[in-house]
Amino acid sequence: MTRAAILLIAFPLLTAAQDISGEWEFTAHRMGMDTYARVTLKTESDKLTGSLNELKFEGTVHGNTIDFIARRPNGDKFGTFHGTLQAGELSGDAVWLEKEKLTWSAHRSVPRPASPTVHDFEPTQFHRLFSGSIPPVMRIFPGDTVRTWTVDAGGFDKHGERRSMGGNPETGPFYIEGAFPGDTLVIKLVKVRLNRDTAESGGEISSNAVTPDYVHDAKYDEKFNSEWKLDREKGIAMLAKPTARLKNYTVKLQPMLGCMAVAPPAMQSFRTGQLGSFGGNMDYNQMREGATVYLPVYQPGAIFFLGDGHAAQGDGELTGDALETSMDVEFTVDIVKGYSTDGPRAENDDYVMSMGIAGSPGEAMQQATAQLASWLEKDYKLTANESAVLLGTALRYDIAEVVDPMYHVVAKVSKSALAALK
Repeated sequence: MTRAAILLIAFPLLTAAQDISGEWEFTAHRMGMDTYARVTLKTESDKLTGSLNELKFEGTVHGNTIDFIARRPNGDKFGTFHGTLQAGELSGDAVWLEKEKLTWSAHRSVPRPASPTVHDFEPTQFHRLFSGSIPPVMRIFPGDTVRTWTVDAGGFDKHGERRSMGGNPETGPFYIEGAFPGDTLVIKLVKVRLNRDTAESGGEISSNAVTPDYVHDAKYDEKFNSEWKLDREKGIAMLAKPTARLKNYTVKLQPMLGCMAVAPPAMQSFRTGQLGSFGGNMDYNQMREGATVYLPVYQPGAIFFLGDGHAAQGDGELTGDALETSMDVEFTVDIVKGYSTDGPRAENDDYVMSMGIAGSPGEAMQQATAQLASWLEKDYKLTANESAVLLGTALRYDIAEVVDPMYHVVAKVSKSALAALK
């Protein structure tokens, strides 16, 4: 056997340097925490180039070994990397900023199929945490559609059978191939449909929404019945056992999802009553059929949860419970690569909507307004002055949630106003 043949067997990368070219999903393992990035690599003969966000790579490929230096845009060295290719995976060690040692690994991004798939998912287990540590029930690709269902906030299904403990048990989570930290997950709500004729709500105003004097003086009847009948044919809800004054009171059915979430940042876990930049228990009554929701991705695969169906809900979910019921849901997913929202966003046929979630209504309003202004300036190419004029004349606020651990305020602007932009 010739020396050249021996080298080809021992170091197959030399014969196929192009095999390392392409998009890789990179993980740096640092002091028990993982940091993620999408990396593009290119090989020409034994030369390696690439990029990681603003960093540029230059290095070499020798057999199944790679070495490269990462530099900042100004040319300063950020770190040195050494790695090997084994079984299609890259791994190695590195030194960042001339002092911090770490290990790293990378695998190729999974290619998106030529045609999307429709998945029917029958849940058997429901989760009461938003957490990236929960194994996904299904791996799906951008463009795919999932048809599934949710239990109500108390864990009851469409037959009235209890399938979980209460507290907004969630369906999922779903792993979206190719979703990576720094991306935005896009969820199109194709169908949000009632699947039973009963619901339950609260019968007292949350103390968060009224003065202490009102809380002290309110004379609530502990026997008051706030169960509802849902007439899906007529599109209305009515109390199952109304008082005399409410016997003719009806509510228009507007099915919505109270919860949609990705895995929270920094490997955190939250009970499903919580909300934040990851989404969660947002309880916004515009999360209806036809809406598109945008959530920042914090973990590979996004890890998407949904649940907490409401037959109808006023602004703020004032009684702590909307018309809680189970739901049939169909949704389609996509990804915006390389761009992450500051927090949840949404749009429907009429509005673009930015969501602020914070410890006070004022902070939530500021977050929502700032994010909406930034959205207009980026996607609609407005200057800060132009954004100020548009929002100063067309902005609307919705108070989405006042009874959960965080306040949720939505800033929105009509698409008819945006249509006038050139």
